[in-house]
Amino acid sequence: MHSPRSLVGGTPVAAHEITFDGRELPALPGQSIAAVLWGAGILAWRTTREGGAPRGAFCGIGSCFDCLVTVNGRPNQRACLVPARPGDTVTTQEGTGRADLAV
Repeated sequence: MHSPRSLVGGTPVAAHEITFDGRELPALPGQSIAAVLWGAGILAWRTTREGGAPRGAFCGIGSCFDCLVTVNGRPNQRACLVPARPGDTVTTQEGTGRADLAV
């Protein structure tokens, strides 16, 4: 019986780590931040502006903006599109992600 890996001749690559809300998570090269979070069993990583309802990935292709996170201090990053890079610090985004700009 063949596995997908044996059919294409792929070999495993070394994982690296990202941090999500203070928790270290393993990530593989090429994985999106959403894929890393899903793999860790994390399904929601932002709250809505109105009411604070939890949100995570919905469309998975960058169209809906439900998967917004803050990456390395930059809010409003689409977790389904942003590749997880070694040492990234990802945090839950609350509302608009711009609480530090509130007056």
